[in-house]
Amino acid sequence: MSFAKLNHLAIVSENFALSSRFYEAYFGMTQAKGYRAEGAAVIGDGYVGMNVNPRVPGRGGRLEHFGFEVTDAQKALDRLKKYTEVDWLKRPSNRPYAGISAHDPDGNVFDISQKEMENRQDVYAEQSGDKIHPRHISHFGLRTMNPDRMAEFYRDIFELEVRNKQAGDPNHYLTDGHMTMVVMPWKIKDYDATGIMPPSLDHMGFKVESIAKFKEDVERISSRNPYLAPFPLDYSPEARARKALFERSCPLCQYHFCDFEAVMLGASEG
Repeated sequence: MSFAKLNHLAIVSENFALSSRFYEAYFGMTQAKGYRAEGAAVIGDGYVGMNVNPRVPGRGGRLEHFGFEVTDAQKALDRLKKYTEVDWLKRPSNRPYAGISAHDPDGNVFDISQKEMENRQDVYAEQSGDKIHPRHISHFGLRTMNPDRMAEFYRDIFELEVRNKQAGDPNHYLTDGHMTMVVMPWKIKDYDATGIMPPSLDHMGFKVESIAKFKEDVERISSRNPYLAPFPLDYSPEARARKALFERSCPLCQYHFCDFEAVMLGASEG
């Protein structure tokens, strides 16, 4: 195993139970065996586990944070010490993944977990990565004001590999061999004619067997259950401007859409 796996994402949702059904219906993600109806939904694709956490006071609904499973958590913490602006804390035992939460120099929050940590449960204890679903999370995008420095930070701490990119592409692509982290520049002028989002996680990307087949499923599922219909990306001039920014920002996405709460998603074949 490499030093780190990018195998955790978290969404905060106003309708967390219905949100987990969305990802089950469209992507075949599965609930943890010990699913607890009163708590956060925890679903997985065989490699990545995703928490769909209920929104509580002071916590906005969005794609919120990500996490790494490492072979040696103490080694990761020792490496973080060289970044004086970075800190971390141990998380409560009821978190199924987050043994430790930390942040990068730009303030983006991520979790650190290790297989031996006693809090690991649900899909994080059940899935080993050897039975990845045909439709699965392949990447996520992080917008930051300092993409070069943040890419170097994540390479340094977690030993992620650099993926090749086309000339002129301002993004950095860091991978654990399966999952890719796209470090994207944030510039306020990119949001001309649309709503401004601060630097943060931007989108999730999924691999699907066929874009045409996936679009058929979107039509079929949303017509059968309108509650699970994707939020429209082009319903207004501002929405179309935001869609255009999404389309030109990440070449890994071939089809651009949203979940029903407007979390931005991309799909690609392969």
